[in-house]
Amino acid sequence: MAILPIHERLAELWTLKSTRELTDQEAMDMEHCMAVNASYCRELAHLRNISLLASMTGDSVWQHEICSQIEKLIGAPPTTPR
Repeated sequence: MAILPIHERLAELWTLKSTRELTDQEAMDMEHCMAVNASYCRELAHLRNISLLASMTGDSVWQHEICSQIEKLIGAPPTTPR
């Protein structure tokens, strides 16, 4: 899974928080990052759940459409070098 800029910022803020108190702006940034991350995780979980449903119902066309949406959200899976 690709690391999004929001995740990089969240990691940066978490690291700062472990060494000092965050400024008001940094605290607002962290809240924003947490909200965006939660939304991202919910969307990914939803897509994975409906992909499972498509698989269980044998709807391969729908499942391919969902997998395409998942790839757009997390990035294409890595390829192995030949």
